[in-house]
Amino acid sequence: MRSRYTAYVLKDAPYLLATWHPDTRPESLVFDQDPPPQWLGLAIKRHLQIDAHHAEVEFVARYKINGRGFRMQETSRFECIDGRWLYLDGDLARG
Repeated sequence: MRSRYTAYVLKDAPYLLATWHPDTRPESLVFDQDPPPQWLGLAIKRHLQIDAHHAEVEFVARYKINGRGFRMQETSRFECIDGRWLYLDGDLARG
């Protein structure tokens, strides 16, 4: 999770795509938000190892756009394939 957050901060689309589960991976990623977010930090709230091949991570990512603060909270699901943990999907917290 931390490496994927860092990849978003660095706009490293190849890394993000390489760590995305093939069943849910988009064809490409474009970082064209204007103005771009200023990422402020990542907090891991919870990690749950479901079994040897499935896990969940709940996190909060904080960022600013035009000086206004925001937070994104998600529970992400990962699957381990051939020894690599891949992002499958996630649920954004509402509220």
